[in-house]
This record gives sequence, C-alpha cells and structure tokens, in this order.
Amino acid sequence: MDSDDSGAAPGGVLRFARTSDFDSLDPGDTYYAFVWNFLRLLGRGLVTFRPAAGLAGQALVPDLASSLGVPDDDARVWTYRLRRGVRYDDGSEVTAHDVKHAVIRSNFDPDGRHGGPTYLRRYLAGPEAIEVPDPHTIVFHLIEPFAGFDYLASLPTTIPVPAGRDAGADYTLRPASSGPYQVELYRRGERLELVPNPHWDQATDPIRRRGADRVVADLGLPGAEVDRRLITGECDIDLAGVGVQPATIDTIMADPDLRARSDNPLIGYTWMYAINPKVAPLDDVRCRRAIQYATDKDAMRAAYGGPLAGDIATTILPPTVAGHQPFDLYPCGPDHRGDVAAARAELDAAGRPEGFAVRIAARQDRLKEYGAAEALAASLIRAGIAAEVVPFQSGDYFDSYAGVPDYVHAHQIGIIMFGWAADFPDGYGFLNQIVDGRAIKPRGNHNFAEIDLPDINDLLDRGARARDPQARSDVWSAIDRRVMEEALLCPYVYAKSVLLRSSRVRDAHVTAAYGMYDFVALSVAQDGE
Repeated sequence: MDSDDSGAAPGGVLRFARTSDFDSLDPGDTYYAFVWNFLRLLGRGLVTFRPAAGLAGQALVPDLASSLGVPDDDARVWTYRLRRGVRYDDGSEVTAHDVKHAVIRSNFDPDGRHGGPTYLRRYLAGPEAIEVPDPHTIVFHLIEPFAGFDYLASLPTTIPVPAGRDAGADYTLRPASSGPYQVELYRRGERLELVPNPHWDQATDPIRRRGADRVVADLGLPGAEVDRRLITGECDIDLAGVGVQPATIDTIMADPDLRARSDNPLIGYTWMYAINPKVAPLDDVRCRRAIQYATDKDAMRAAYGGPLAGDIATTILPPTVAGHQPFDLYPCGPDHRGDVAAARAELDAAGRPEGFAVRIAARQDRLKEYGAAEALAASLIRAGIAAEVVPFQSGDYFDSYAGVPDYVHAHQIGIIMFGWAADFPDGYGFLNQIVDGRAIKPRGNHNFAEIDLPDINDLLDRGARARDPQARSDVWSAIDRRVMEEALLCPYVYAKSVLLRSSRVRDAHVTAAYGMYDFVALSVAQDGE
C-alpha cells in the first residue's frame, strides 16, 4: 500500500538511516540501486523514470533533456537537447559539455577509478564519439545500433559534472548539485545532510519537488537499530530499500499500526551467488554443479525472512523482467532443501569424492545476505564441500574486494554473494553487466563469475539490436538458460521486501524502477498534522 498523499506544503526533515555508507555519491562511481534513487535528489540525468507507483514507474521521461532521445533512422546516432535555465548550486548553468565530461570520466577513465555502469563505453568508440555542437545539445554516435539507448541515458553517469569542480576521488564528498538539494555535510560512514539548492527551479524540473526542508541520513547503524528507529518514528525511511531484518517482520505482522505503515512489494531483484571458474577447482563445471545441487535455498530464504522475503528462484531473470521463462536445471527437491545425492554424484564424476574447500564472500553489515551465506555453507558441508564465509562491508565490497578480480583470485574466493536488479527495465539491463565478458572490469566489476563466452556475448548483441519485443525476450531467455547450463550463477530467491516507513511520511509509493520507495516523491508531515 502507499502512504496517504496529504497535499501538505513541503517542509520539515526527511530522515533516512542505513547500516553502511553510500558506496559513492559520485554519479559515475556507484552501483547500488538505492544510491541511484537517492542521487536524483542531487542531480539530473538526461532521462529518468516517471515518479509513479508500480510498473508505471518504469516509464522513461525526459529530465535534464527536453525530450527523450531523437535517433536517426537506424538508431545509431542519438541527439538530446537540454532544458534552458538549469543551474548548479553555485549558480552556474548546466551545459552539454558537463554531461559529456560526466560520461567520459565514468566510462573512459584510464585509471579505472570509477565503478559505475559502463554501457556507454560498450557503444561508444571513445570520447570523440560524443559531439557537443552547442552548449545545449549533445549527440552520441554509436558503434552499432541500440534500440534502447534512452535507457542508457537514464543511468546516473549522465548526471552532469562540471570539469572545474571534478575533484577526482574526493568528488563524492561534495558533488555538484543540479537537483533540489545540495550536500551541506558528509562524514563518511556516519552522516549526510542535504539542504536546498538555492538555484534549483521547479519550473525547469517536471519530475521533482522539494518535499522537505532538509534531508539527513544516519549511516553505519546496526540493522536492528535501523528497524527500531523506523518502528519508533525516529527515522522515516530505510535508505537501503531492501526491507527490515527478519526478526522485525514478525513484530510488524503482529501490530496493526505497523502493518499499515508497511509494504511487501516484489522488488525485481534476484538474490544469487556467483561461482568463479578462475578459482580451482571451480574451473570444473561438475564442481560448480555440485554446489548448485547441494544448495539449501529454503534455508537461505529463511535468512531473509521466509516466504514474505520472496519466492524460491531457479532462473537468473526474475518474473518481473521480460524474457523470464520458468525452468530448473538443478532441482533441489519439493522443499528446496538441496539434493545431496546429486551433488555427490557430480563430485564423484569430477574425481573429488571427498569434496573440496571453497571461500564465500558476503557483506557482513547486510545481515540477511550474511545469514544466507552461512546457510549456504551449512548446506554445502553435507556434500563434503567445506565453505568458509569471509566477511566484508558493503561500502567497499565492489571497489576493493569482491569486484576486483585480482583480489578474488589471490584470496581464492570461489563464491560471491550478491543481489541483482535490472539497471534499466529490460533483459539487457538485467543481464549485461553480470554475464557479458566485455563488461569485466579490474575494479568495480559486477561480472563476478567472470563469464566471457562468445555465444553469450553474441546473443547480447543480437538482443540489443532487436526492435521486436518478443524477439528480444527470446534472446534474454536463451542467455539465462545458457548461463545456468554452465552453473556459473546460482539464483535462490526472487526478492520481495517488507518495507516500513514512519507515520510522518507522505506521498510514498514503491516504484518498479528501483524496487523501493521513490525518493524524489517523498515528503513529510509538518508538526501538528
């Protein structure tokens, strides 16, 4: 359900809380859905998603651009014209040169400092493929046609960055604001405070309104403390957007007031883990299959809160993404507790009847994910696979550890826990960064299994060019099955979440674009309401 739309005048303080820090407030260096959602309070990309509930929130609308992209006849050249009068927090005007700088720094940084999505790098030959014929026009010349380029224009990497304010690694501390708020204070891992951007003009921004006088986020709190604050009303929204801790779900379900302040949406995520074939003995597909068969998916789902947390997953694509076709190559019994006999048969075929040892990377501050990793380890040992869970923090999980192939290889991390949703609501947007060999990066990598199979890469290209929706869907389904045949990813839950908000929140709706509350729509009640 959505909260009441009071129609009240904006004001007050909108309060977020989270267990860890942002990975980055630099729009070219982030890969968390909640950060992409949150950054729209600070910056405006060329295109964004309609502020609407459910699937209506997946519709693309122009943002910094005055219209959606204008393609040439074969969708190889895309032109965007910027709105006039959009200004940064220092009063200077946003230009197409700033958008070009943002795209170049995030997609063509030779030092690999940026860990955001690099789709544009895939389709642009280099910086020279971006043309700025005048300060309010930007043109992208693609290597090959891409029918869904507006989705790429919706990525945070098109949020403008003026070259004169680009502080490199420190840009995250005070990014230039083209949205309704600007950073006033940021203590990494502790607190972020946003105040109004005095030069933001509602007349140039049809997407946003300023729903609060101030936005604050308390960071680095225990998960139980975040939930306690939501229950008591000391904070309004869980910034991470992935739902309350399992122990809190029963409390919510037993209290009518809390139930009225909660939502249980499908969020478009698949919780899964990658099995890296660069780490022996996982270079043997039979060992990877043994892990798949031995997995107790029911116990892993219990770590997220049981059936309210989602449905058992057997495919990479969740039911909410075009191309999902139900199949199960590694059936784990009617109760989804694992097929130990099938796992041992694979180990015997691999010449490893005694099993082997493996290390699992998981984010300790994400209690549900870490609990699922522990449940996975407990299920694997039944087949003779001894698994050690290695703890990390989510703030640097991608940039320093699990997303750094050299680190993964050196530390023999064979399994990497993660969750994935579409970067944009299309099968390409779900699959590209996690299965395309050309998306593998030395830092901020999300193709955790380091999948680089020519047939999968070719299928991705075919789907990107396809203009017929059914033809595209068929390609995404074929990729899903092919990856599962190689046992490189193991999906275990199609995620739902139990979201809780304070009674002060107004205008709250869950958007399918991010699978959480739409942050740009939120406002809070004034004292006395």
